Amino acid sequence: MLKGIPDILSPELLKILMEMGHTDELVIADGNFPAGAHPQRVVRLDGHGVPELLDAILTFYPLDRYVDAPVTLMAVLPGDPVVPVIWDEYKAIIARHEENAHCKEIDKYDFYESSRRAYALVATSERALYANIILKKGVVIKDHENG
Repeated sequence: MLKGIPDILSPELLKILMEMGHTDELVIADGNFPAGAHPQRVVRLDGHGVPELLDAILTFYPLDRYVDAPVTLMAVLPGDPVVPVIWDEYKAIIARHEENAHCKEIDKYDFYESSRRAYALVATSERALYANIILKKGVVIKDHENG
């Protein structure tokens, strides 16, 4: 155990977050996502939802400020009546941690393809539909006044 680290962040996930470099991507997947199709690293955080995990991760994880939208959401399929209200929660969480970090939506199948190229995928038990999210890692900028 360490002080100040949210309990939801497992040692395996913390190691992965530390290993990731600028522009690497992390997928946080809902409970319906085909996580087994991910060819690289899969971290299982069953029993947890995406919002609580997103909040904990963004405590330490910088979003890429050099792209227009460092956050990617899975767009609702045409004709599907689902309204992903969880996105409002995501945007509020992101705003608490990062200024001017924008989200973009991409087609479900493009999202699947992007997730296969991601550095890692975190599988959750989130039940909300279209609750999948990709975070593009940014850089930590040294505070010149504090060394």
